[in-house]
Amino acid sequence: MTVSRHPSAVDAIADEYLQTTAAHDPVLSTELGFAGHDAELPDFSPDAVAERAGHARAVLSALGSVTVVDDVDRVTVATMSASVRRELALVDAGEVTGACNVIASPLQAIRDVFDLMSADTEQGRRDMVARLDAVPACVETVIAGLDHRLAHGPVFARRQVELVAGQADDAIGAVSVNTAPFADDPAVSADLAAATARAGAAFSALAEHLRVRVLPEASETDAVGRERYLPQLAHYLGTDIDPDEAYAWALGRLGEITAEQRAIAAELVPGGTIPDALAHLDEDPRYQITDKHLFVDWMQETSDAAVAGLAGTHFDIPARLTRLECRLAPSSTGIIYYTQPSADLSRPGRMWWAVPPGQTVFHTWQEKTTVYHEGVPGHHLQLGSAITDDTLNSWRKLASFTSGHGEGWALYAERLMAELGWLGDPGDRMGMLDSQRLRAARVVVDIGVHCGLPAPAAVGGGIWDADKAWQFLTASVAMDRTVLRFELDRYLGWPGQAPSYALGQRVWQQIRSASLATHPDWSLKDFHTHALALGGVGLDVLAAEMS
Repeated sequence: MTVSRHPSAVDAIADEYLQTTAAHDPVLSTELGFAGHDAELPDFSPDAVAERAGHARAVLSALGSVTVVDDVDRVTVATMSASVRRELALVDAGEVTGACNVIASPLQAIRDVFDLMSADTEQGRRDMVARLDAVPACVETVIAGLDHRLAHGPVFARRQVELVAGQADDAIGAVSVNTAPFADDPAVSADLAAATARAGAAFSALAEHLRVRVLPEASETDAVGRERYLPQLAHYLGTDIDPDEAYAWALGRLGEITAEQRAIAAELVPGGTIPDALAHLDEDPRYQITDKHLFVDWMQETSDAAVAGLAGTHFDIPARLTRLECRLAPSSTGIIYYTQPSADLSRPGRMWWAVPPGQTVFHTWQEKTTVYHEGVPGHHLQLGSAITDDTLNSWRKLASFTSGHGEGWALYAERLMAELGWLGDPGDRMGMLDSQRLRAARVVVDIGVHCGLPAPAAVGGGIWDADKAWQFLTASVAMDRTVLRFELDRYLGWPGQAPSYALGQRVWQQIRSASLATHPDWSLKDFHTHALALGGVGLDVLAAEMS
């Protein structure tokens, strides 16, 4: 049972930081479910980035002098201080202003925020129209950021500029606006049409600016180099690691996973190889769904079964988290992703499936483990548990997310479900291992490409590049090639984030072993309860607290 506590001076600093951050970033405000900013969009200009950095520096100073009154305060100060310092390191390196990549830059933030908005009320419809009307001014600030980066660096990668320009061409079509509720309000409906047209024109202008102004100055090289890479890897992991050691570990981990897959392949296709087994699974009608809506229904059923089966046995799942909504996403990247509940839980946690163009067959053997990753016991349990914990301040509940901790947990959750007997079907086990193999492979690719390390002989040796990365990935995982191509583009344009999954999982497993050895009276459920009670922290803070 959660016990409340009296808010401290540390909590006040954290709460104020979140409120100011959300006001500066209306997209974040909508994601968190804060009222008052749903009609707005962020300012991505250099001046706005500098203003936000100044506020972060002030918060860092305040944390350095505040009185810590209990363990919750201690974790908050350690987590916030580390997070803010690493974020400021990226700002100071020029990595934040003018960001341009296929998954985590201003265009995607503008486009995707509409997924979280509802037109079911008059205010919701007016906010949606106003936010669409804000797109042209917001795009101007995006262009200002791009121009600043052109003048001051770091250099853009040609591949990312070309791909983001293509996304800008299609952005207005990917904006999720349910027009049905507007039908009974002709005036607002007309405003919606006009605002949509203006937003579409702004996205087109951004695409043109990327092609005409930015692309000619872009580099053919995808790699950012070790100096730029290390701060980004530390930011996403929430700890510092040796990239050369991590690269060697990932190559070895790939071998271990492949050995597990070979054993299952022999079970599925006697005398067959891993590719034989994967082809066999793809062709097996038991694992096929041929309608995307039915596939979403299957995701929902799988999620509901996990919640019902794990609650009270292996995890304490708050009653308010027992419902996770599965939905089709308006975009078409091929990825499945999670959006956390709003602060008041009025908007539930949701799992989204962005169906790629032309995909008509969906293979459940590949995706069952993904449902556990995004849902329970993965992101939905971890993030939702923090939101429902009354001992935590609002920043700890809603915004303290480090990829190495959060994605590492979700990947740990995939393997845990096999350990708990939920992946007894050989096809489902093969899917889990394929997921684990992808995450290990992208540690190799991400570190190898961006740090310029020697590539394995299997891809021709020499120094890593995009072509060798593609050859390596296609030989390593069974993912749909359209989706895998997007994955590679993501790694090339978002350095340091992709390795955080497998490297984070490694830390979670190490900490679990150490904790259970230190506390022989703990069950696995006890470990999970103590670890999740910390909320979102960096991996260094997790290791320190669980020791």
